[in-house]
Amino acid sequence: MVNRDIIVIGASAGGVSALKQVVKGLPRDFRGTIFIVLHIPPYTQTQLPSILSRSGPLEVELAKDEEVFQPGKIYVAPNDHHLLLQHGKMLVKRGPKENRFRPSIDALFRSAAYEYGSRVVGIILSGILADGASGLWTIKRQGGIAIIQTLEDAEQSQLPENVLEYVKPDYNLPAAEIGPLIGRIGKPAPDDEKYKFSEEELKRLKQEVVIASSEKGFDMGIINMGELTPFTCPECHGTLVKLVEDNIIRFRCHTGHGYTASSLLAQVSEAVEEMLWQSFRAVEEMQMLQIDIAGHLEKSGNREFAELFRKSAENTTKRGQIIRDCLYRQQEYNETVQLRQGVEQ
Repeated sequence: MVNRDIIVIGASAGGVSALKQVVKGLPRDFRGTIFIVLHIPPYTQTQLPSILSRSGPLEVELAKDEEVFQPGKIYVAPNDHHLLLQHGKMLVKRGPKENRFRPSIDALFRSAAYEYGSRVVGIILSGILADGASGLWTIKRQGGIAIIQTLEDAEQSQLPENVLEYVKPDYNLPAAEIGPLIGRIGKPAPDDEKYKFSEEELKRLKQEVVIASSEKGFDMGIINMGELTPFTCPECHGTLVKLVEDNIIRFRCHTGHGYTASSLLAQVSEAVEEMLWQSFRAVEEMQMLQIDIAGHLEKSGNREFAELFRKSAENTTKRGQIIRDCLYRQQEYNETVQLRQGVEQ
């Protein structure tokens, strides 16, 4: 029998408030170790350690690369770096983004599941998008415990709602009740449940953990991990491979960027809107140029050619209107995708 002493928590928008409530409810004598990924912009230095230090009884630190983690402490992923666990140490690396984020909830959860199996408790709090669904599913498959904040309690319910589509949690609670629960379920955990994956699945899981810690995704053999698709990565335009985990569909490009199906669709939709805006701008510039040339020709006395350019400008205006209509329809579609999937802007 081993303790469930590896606690991994993922949150996004609205997550700070939820994290404060979780930390506040932790017992002072808790001997497990807690690791937190909160999505923040890459240019922003996280203030979460100081915030959480004032909120609960445990010491909170910023995770450091290759540092041995200690029981009874909380470690927070720094901005623009993945936080991974390996052989009793923390790895803080600038590997490929996953679901458009670094740090990634999935990356932390997978590394914990691979290293510590049934000792892991995975927790999803308030947030948006779906980063964390694959990682929490992996924790469950490895014999760990899954906890999800209730939708009614979350400031932003999209993340827990999206994860609930793929993972049946062991506990579904308000944030204020999660801290005390962690103290109660900390021990024991059946050691014989450590590995639920097949040998082939464990090999791929290890591969994904290595990818998250490396900037050389192509060397990791990603191209052979799943089914090749005709789709390309919105970030680097590399070839995407489709990965299937039960009813979860994910994609990785050969350089390492990872996406859930919803996050890939969201980013592709945004790229389409951007291209439409560029096309509309180009058409408007062409129309203005045609009108300018027509005016110059008319001043020069060449009215026949001036009229040709004016008619051409009218046709260009009609083509621009078609693009504008497509653009507005695309914007409406993107808003629908954002409402459904909770795309973080």
